[in-house]
Amino acid sequence: MVTSSSSLSFLLLSTLLAPTIVLLLQSSVLHANSDAYFHTCLSNKRWKNPSAPVSVTGALYTRDNSSFSDILSLHTRNKRFNRPYTPKPIAIITPFHESHIQAAVVCSKASNFQLRIRSGGHDYEGYSYVSDVPFVLLDMYTFKSIHVNIQNATALVEAGASLGQLYYKVAQNSNVHGVPGGICPSVGTGGHFGGGGYGILMRKYGLAVDNIIDAKIVDVNGNILDRKSMGEDLFWAIRGGGGASFGVIVSWTMKLVEVPPVVTVFRLNRTLEQGGSDLVYKWQHVAPKLHRDIFIRLQIEVRQKTVRVSFVCEFLGRVDRLLSLMKKSFPELGLTKSDCFELPWVNSTLFFAEYPIGTVAEALLYESSRPADSYFKAKSDYVQKVISKEGLQSVWKKFIESEVMIMEWNPYGGRMWDIPASATPFPHRSGNLFQIQYMLTWYQDGEDAINHNLNILRSMYKIMTPFVSKSPRQAYLNYRDRDIGANPSNGTTNVDAARIYGAKFFRENFDKLVQVKTKVDPENFFRYEQSIPPHKY
Repeated sequence: MVTSSSSLSFLLLSTLLAPTIVLLLQSSVLHANSDAYFHTCLSNKRWKNPSAPVSVTGALYTRDNSSFSDILSLHTRNKRFNRPYTPKPIAIITPFHESHIQAAVVCSKASNFQLRIRSGGHDYEGYSYVSDVPFVLLDMYTFKSIHVNIQNATALVEAGASLGQLYYKVAQNSNVHGVPGGICPSVGTGGHFGGGGYGILMRKYGLAVDNIIDAKIVDVNGNILDRKSMGEDLFWAIRGGGGASFGVIVSWTMKLVEVPPVVTVFRLNRTLEQGGSDLVYKWQHVAPKLHRDIFIRLQIEVRQKTVRVSFVCEFLGRVDRLLSLMKKSFPELGLTKSDCFELPWVNSTLFFAEYPIGTVAEALLYESSRPADSYFKAKSDYVQKVISKEGLQSVWKKFIESEVMIMEWNPYGGRMWDIPASATPFPHRSGNLFQIQYMLTWYQDGEDAINHNLNILRSMYKIMTPFVSKSPRQAYLNYRDRDIGANPSNGTTNVDAARIYGAKFFRENFDKLVQVKTKVDPENFFRYEQSIPPHKY
């Protein structure tokens, strides 16, 4: 029999591909078996609780469910991670009871599925809801009860509640209590607090985690632990080390802070032509040393081919006292009474979120029902020495070239300098003058547009190298940034790879985080591309 060259090629190719085909078939069978076991596990009577409004299977969405895509995209805040070829979870669980969270952990682990945990969906790199290995998404947005106790000045907030919901609930109960947290109302408290949680009250009261007094977490074995039962090491680790490396945060209990019935806010815009650069230079000297009741953030944008700097302030007091303090400390800004607005603290959170003056507090409760229509990338830095006037000119030159970037410079000082770097995993304390967030948003689809905009941001970040922290160049955990180091996307993590980004996020605290991880999750079930690994990996 004569065999054609094409037949020989086919036989050769089949022989070469046979091992791969076998592996693919084995993987398919294993996946099918895991999927079946996962559903069987969820049906176990162990998870049935009479106080749960629905069973865990009633909170389950699989790919063949008509609502699956809507639930998945509802809290996907970045279109970079909501494209046709973005990996999708095997299933989504939206818990209504603690037993649902326990089931998600135990059954995902038993089925060899990775578990990703989403609170508000603001993970800058999509790690909370995207994985390249088979995974289950635990979407906590349904788990959002808030209980405020004004007598004890505390709030218990479940991990799916947003910052806006928390601020509103506190304000409903008191006009002289506030929460030290971020400015974006839709950010989830589960992830925000776990990474530190800074905001406009940080110079007065520190971070959100500096005011956390208790927490509930579901560990790798499905146990529900509070501060007492988890122990102080784990309680330390989840307050700034990122809860998703250690378990599932169920709720936080935090101490509310005192605020006056009326606070004062202002926003002053200055371009380079209006002396903006000299004011920024002065701000670097002044902002970290101002009275602790004053927080002045810089928001820097390109407008009409020049740099516009917005000085955005909250003062914990009335306008007359603010004017007196500013006249002594920062007269160059030229603040006048007509620039200022007096309002309740809860409304100041709307002001910083760029809602118009007069917006009702109920706007904090708004939840978008539409998937993200924009792409987004951000990076972070810490500045420890004043940038010279000449240095600022080089920054402005590059910044103007970007055309579409935004930078936010957030002042330190006050309480942030009082707290030791080792008090929580968040190490960015004394020695830092201010923190920078670089942000870029675009709407054009396609890989070319993505690469173009990412290169703009990375180029600006590179220009800033001489002016920011060194050895290592520090970064804020909640501003996820794959560029600073990450584990492979195949679901593995190891200490050597993690130390690259871990030193930037946590500095000397990284080793203690690894020790805690080794103790509470030695097999590394809770993992993602920038998680904390145990020693053995």
